[in-house]
Amino acid sequence: QVQLVESGGGLVQAGGSLRLSCTTSGRAFSTYTMGWFRQAPGKEREFVALVDWSGASTSYANSVKGRFTISRDNAKSTVYLQMNSLQAEDTAVYYCARTRQRYAIDASASGYDIWGRGTQVTVSS
Repeated sequence: QVQLVESGGGLVQAGGSLRLSCTTSGRAFSTYTMGWFRQAPGKEREFVALVDWSGASTSYANSVKGRFTISRDNAKSTVYLQMNSLQAEDTAVYYCARTRQRYAIDASASGYDIWGRGTQVTVSS
């Protein structure tokens, strides 16, 4: 069974940085788009960023564009989310996810069927 495990969350002051990692035990990591989503208390889960299977194409939510960078290392079956200039509004549980289909690109949560358990990011103002 494929598992995704996130790490790197924590408490940081506004303006600070964190780097999230997500490692998978599944095969064929290099054929799936990987995404990061987040969910704040009382809000719906929202798209943050995605990177295609090769790492050549990325997409970001407007709210994080220019501050967050998604990347992947297929040799390590790991996807990263570098978060800079963090703001209180970035406080949420962050989830990584894998698309349902190989070689698919999707920014909606419904396009992903494998999810990690999440890692908490708290930004103090």
